[in-house]
Amino acid sequence: MTEQIPAWVGDKLTPVDKMEVHRKGLRHKAVSIFVVDQGKVLIQRRAKEKYHSAGLWANTCCTHPNWDEKPEDCAVRRLREELGIVGLYPAHADRLEYRADVGQGLIEHEVVDIYLAYARPEMEIRPNPDEVCETRWIELYDLAAEVKRHPERFSKWLSIYLSSHMDRIFGAMLR
Repeated sequence: MTEQIPAWVGDKLTPVDKMEVHRKGLRHKAVSIFVVDQGKVLIQRRAKEKYHSAGLWANTCCTHPNWDEKPEDCAVRRLREELGIVGLYPAHADRLEYRADVGQGLIEHEVVDIYLAYARPEMEIRPNPDEVCETRWIELYDLAAEVKRHPERFSKWLSIYLSSHMDRIFGAMLR
């Protein structure tokens, strides 16, 4: 069975095969989460077997919600599935739309709900090797500088978030 995600076909939100959505560049729903801790952000390096952006660094986790899944439930689910992180309650930070060529004839055209989650002391991180090959904590401004210097090491969406929307996403953290 193929995985279907919520995408707009014309003006109607419809469940569409995930690969078809990306081949056609259809506008679709997405969720991105940043786990933060005192000015640092947890980032992940996507597994080398991912269907696009493999081996690139990205935000803590990101995904497409299941049909009829609330974005906040999706955020909690993917923290658990990708990184083994439980017990966090992400707060909605913003909703953005972007379109980016992610290589191999695939396009992300996402309407993305972005969440911030504050790390707990002694929070366990157990990456799923099918999803994540590495994690690291990095200061937000250092991350923005690194993405600017070496964009080829990072996912397109992380570059877009940090270059065009950093204040909107991390506003409270930046003050």
